[in-house]
Amino acid sequence: MEFRVFVEPQQGARYSDQLAVARAAEQLGFAAFFRSDHYVAMSGDGLPGPTDSWVTLGALARETSSIRLGTLVSSATFRYPGPLAIAVAQVDEMSGGRVELGLGSGWFEKEHRAYGIPFPPLRERFDRLAEQLAIVTGLWTAEPGTTFDHTGKYYTIAGSPALPKPVQRPHPPIVIGGLGANRTPRLAAQYAAEFNVPFQPLDAVATQFGRVAEAVVAAGRPADSIVYSCAFVVCAGRDDAEIARRAAAIGRDVDELRSNSPLVGTPGEIVEKLAPWRDIGVRRVYTQLLDLSDLEHLELLAGEVIPQLR
Repeated sequence: MEFRVFVEPQQGARYSDQLAVARAAEQLGFAAFFRSDHYVAMSGDGLPGPTDSWVTLGALARETSSIRLGTLVSSATFRYPGPLAIAVAQVDEMSGGRVELGLGSGWFEKEHRAYGIPFPPLRERFDRLAEQLAIVTGLWTAEPGTTFDHTGKYYTIAGSPALPKPVQRPHPPIVIGGLGANRTPRLAAQYAAEFNVPFQPLDAVATQFGRVAEAVVAAGRPADSIVYSCAFVVCAGRDDAEIARRAAAIGRDVDELRSNSPLVGTPGEIVEKLAPWRDIGVRRVYTQLLDLSDLEHLELLAGEVIPQLR
């Protein structure tokens, strides 16, 4: 299993907090630093306020050297596809080819209202996501010296120079996720290098992975051409007291956490609890670190959990 660090800065984190986590994750051997793309906290006061995901990742690209960087996931409602393609390609160049784009339809209506972003009905959001995926990948893969055009229901592009090109070819890996039974697997099969299901029970994840696997084969792709991943909140400790302290720091109940996440417990417990997830095909784990000040939490995982699962 590969382990990545995943943070939720909208809950309350400055750029400096994210930089400290990214640097620690890099030094400790985590494969990637990913962040959410949200503008309003889901709980608490969210102070000091949100940070933009692609501005942040551009800065981190210049202050790290090897760790991969990305979003889990950017919302198709937040940005036009052309400027999004430019931003991600630029951060890819700034990082020397270490960027991945997680892209989804968007779901949190409150943050849209809070910052004047239109929030269309679910069907339209999915339609926009599909068009954005076509446009972003089309801009990135258009042959140098040619132009790119797209005429869709929501976006029209005419004579775009399709620049800049990302460093990674044909383009940065795209991450798609969710539990949609029909369109989500088809979009993943068409565009994704990775499929992610966050914070769901084992049986639901196994069912969704099966749908995606069927769609991948139906699309004519090799079965092993897509990586399956999950995200879980992490609350690890060497003993019950340390686990309880970390649960209290993020305002969560230990029993609730234990029942909902395999990354809760002692290192030995976590290794044992991850076994059935590996059995259903999870090859990449996003560790949702909610207390960004607790870098010792990452040290524990890197020292006592990850080596047992490589």
